[in-house]
Amino acid sequence: MGTPIKIRENYKSLSGVEKSAVIFLALGEERGSRLMERLDEDEIRLVSRAMATLGNVTSNLVETLMRIFTERFANAGSVVGSFDSTERMLNRFLPADRVTEIMGEIRGPAGRTMWEKMSNVNEGVLASYLAGEYPQTAAVILSKMRPDHAAKVLVLLPPAIRTEVIERMIQIESVQREVLLDIESILHNEFMANYARTHGNDSLERMADIFNRIDRETLTEIFDDLETVMPEPTQRIKQLMFTFEDLMRLDRVSLQAVIRRCDTGQLAIALKGAPVAQRDHFLSVLSERARMILVDEIENMGPLRMRDVNDAQAEIVRTAKAMADDGTIIIPQSDDVDTVVY
Repeated sequence: MGTPIKIRENYKSLSGVEKSAVIFLALGEERGSRLMERLDEDEIRLVSRAMATLGNVTSNLVETLMRIFTERFANAGSVVGSFDSTERMLNRFLPADRVTEIMGEIRGPAGRTMWEKMSNVNEGVLASYLAGEYPQTAAVILSKMRPDHAAKVLVLLPPAIRTEVIERMIQIESVQREVLLDIESILHNEFMANYARTHGNDSLERMADIFNRIDRETLTEIFDDLETVMPEPTQRIKQLMFTFEDLMRLDRVSLQAVIRRCDTGQLAIALKGAPVAQRDHFLSVLSERARMILVDEIENMGPLRMRDVNDAQAEIVRTAKAMADDGTIIIPQSDDVDTVVY
């Protein structure tokens, strides 16, 4: 929701951990991360939580805190403690999965922005809701959402409304913060609250994320038990899950991008234990030289435990999901219609 960013200017109002957080931020990501590496895990959690919730710290307060350091840091100016700056610093020295875990604990259930949540709402439900809103409001909401999801919603709007909304989206410039906060408040109090009651997507998404990390044999047993007592939610969870097999649905360019981002050794392990059709599909998007190198590595690899194969495939899936989240690739929905253009 629209909670104003707090301004920190009183030295006495800061706790010891918050003072440390200001110093880390003032040092910058590179120097701060090198210093944070020397902390133990509990200290990292405490400082990270303080950094993420710090808000704006005035330059005078920074100068007061940094007076014992060099003049360069005494004149460092204001710093902003936010989730993004904290996450970037943690990424300097911690593995990605540990950063995700720590930031998840800091953010809590409400950590995702309203626009991220809207981008996960069923497009049909969202289109029905926006059709009853002012076109300008609908334009702002769609402009803030992920482009791939906004496109799905747009095509479901009634033609007359769709045209007007698109016109507003084209003409839209900067939106005042107060207006955005009002819209976020309405979405939270009216739309998302009702959607959660009727669809329960947040809990299903969490379970899909959890199930993505469970080995296949155990997961099969879980689904067999769940489907007898909760058939509809179980089916929805399956739809929300993204597996190694789903990478087959990526277009050629997107799959190439995922492969480039992956460790070659991990990719070889993942493909060695994959069905022939999946392995051939991955190899088909590579250049001849890259394909020969990867095939050679797979063929010269000794016996592997299936657990290692599953772990390697899960790591590649996490990479693909991270790329989808930052907009590098688009993962087609399982119910997308395949279109052939001649």
